[in-house]
Amino acid sequence: MARTKSFNTLVQSHVKADKKFAEALLREGIDAMLSGDVDTGKTILRDYIKATVGFEKLGAATGTSNQHIYAAMRGESLEEFQKTRKNAVLYSVAGTHKAKADKDSAAKRRPKTP
Repeated sequence: MARTKSFNTLVQSHVKADKKFAEALLREGIDAMLSGDVDTGKTILRDYIKATVGFEKLGAATGTSNQHIYAAMRGESLEEFQKTRKNAVLYSVAGTHKAKADKDSAAKRRPKTP
């Protein structure tokens, strides 16, 4: 039996190799959502994101954790999404507003040296 590539691998290779295919895929996802087929649109856009920037970079660019984006693309809350994962760990290359606030408050508590 011949080995075949997975559909996701096939889509990703086409997106990387053919700019017109990538644009058509993006347009198809948007058109599906605008016509009311939100689930299909999300699936197509998820494939497009995976094949282009990836969820981690998208999260970093938008200041949102990649897991929040994954959950939103599936129409779930973060808590619902994490229940489907083996390890419900929240990580992100984007960081969080809370982390910045914690850093700022720690700096304020630090004694000043003359």
